[in-house]
Amino acid sequence: MSLELSVVVLAAGMGTRMKSALPKVMHKVAGKPMVNHVIDAAAKLDAVKTMVVVGPDMPKLVEAVAPHPTFEQTDRLGTAHAVLAAKDGLLGLTGNVLVLYADSPLFTAETLKRLVDAREEGDHSVAVLGFRPEDPAGYGRLVTDAQTGMLTAIVEDKECDDAQRLINFCNSGVMCFRAEDMIATLEAIDNTNAKGEYYLTDAVEVARNNGKSCVAVEVDEAETLGVNSRPQLAAAEAILQDRLRTNAMNEGATLIDPASVFLSADTKLGRDVIVEPNVVFGPGVTVGDNTVIKAFSHLESCVVGQGADIGPYARLRPGAEIGDGAKVGNFVEIKKAIVEDGAKVNHLSYIGDARVGANANIGAGTITCNYDGYRKQHTDIGAGAFIGSNSSLVAPVEIGDGAIVGAGSTVTGKIDKDALVLTRAERTEKPGWAAAFRDKMRALTGKK
Repeated sequence: MSLELSVVVLAAGMGTRMKSALPKVMHKVAGKPMVNHVIDAAAKLDAVKTMVVVGPDMPKLVEAVAPHPTFEQTDRLGTAHAVLAAKDGLLGLTGNVLVLYADSPLFTAETLKRLVDAREEGDHSVAVLGFRPEDPAGYGRLVTDAQTGMLTAIVEDKECDDAQRLINFCNSGVMCFRAEDMIATLEAIDNTNAKGEYYLTDAVEVARNNGKSCVAVEVDEAETLGVNSRPQLAAAEAILQDRLRTNAMNEGATLIDPASVFLSADTKLGRDVIVEPNVVFGPGVTVGDNTVIKAFSHLESCVVGQGADIGPYARLRPGAEIGDGAKVGNFVEIKKAIVEDGAKVNHLSYIGDARVGANANIGAGTITCNYDGYRKQHTDIGAGAFIGSNSSLVAPVEIGDGAIVGAGSTVTGKIDKDALVLTRAERTEKPGWAAAFRDKMRALTGKK
């Protein structure tokens, strides 16, 4: 690919079968809206310009694709009509223009590059991605010349003759145009069909009638899945998860039970990371080399250093930063907090809006009381500090390096370096009280 590439993403569809107030293409696959998957694939091809065609009243979609320019298709009169909604953005373009669909998030950058290369190498007017399903019924057929292999027509299923119906090479919808004659080609398409719409597929016929060549490029059927319903959304998720898991393992991570691990499109796992079963990675997670993520943990928008030990049943929420060699135990929740190198946050603890210094030890059941009902307050725990089990740190709190907080303490304010703090109530003991209590209850209730 040597010529400039521009991209038009069609995203104006209503998606009524999704039964959702959210635009169809804003539904997420692997933690990212479908439309952004498509835009990101184009970005990998170094597209100089990416335009998105939207429908009326889609502010969330416009926001999601920013800073890419959007063009509104006010009347939904077919795919060719949708592309021409971006006519002002197409004027003056040279090279290649790739037309993609925002509800088809599975096309890889490698596949799209093959299509663009094929158009460019033969200087074809149009290049089309095709696939071969087991059952071609319902799909438009790609008719090619038996001798040259060139694409001669795209015929809709209902318009196929007997011979064409036997063709199993089908239209995916994705097309690449020679930029210089694209507008003229699209404007020559008419709407003399049952629906009265302007079909992008008719571009092949227009180009051929003008003496220009067209070509088809084959792609695996799995990439062509378009999402129009919740079941299809689930199918796309399954395909993409398999890709992400395979890529993670190929890059050096061990997934003990791959099928039970769910990754986001931007999950980054270092080498020799071990991920146990039933772990979920939300968007924005980076894990360093040699770290273990134990079973049933959930991570989102966080960074985990090298050689850390997480879980099982750990919850790392947005803003969590876990240092090298740190340990986050079972049933620990961490939010917007830094756990520095070598620190330990043991089981059943909550650390929020805090810093845990290097090599500090946080005992089981420790709570940072970070919210007073109106504001979030910060807790700072110094390096090497020891917080006894079942302690409550009522923010704002500053605990000096090496300080010790006795188990069961409720702490406020500032604690000096290397100090010991105990806030336990004085012990009261009443000999024989328990036995007398039980005797009284038996007399009142008749129970032994």
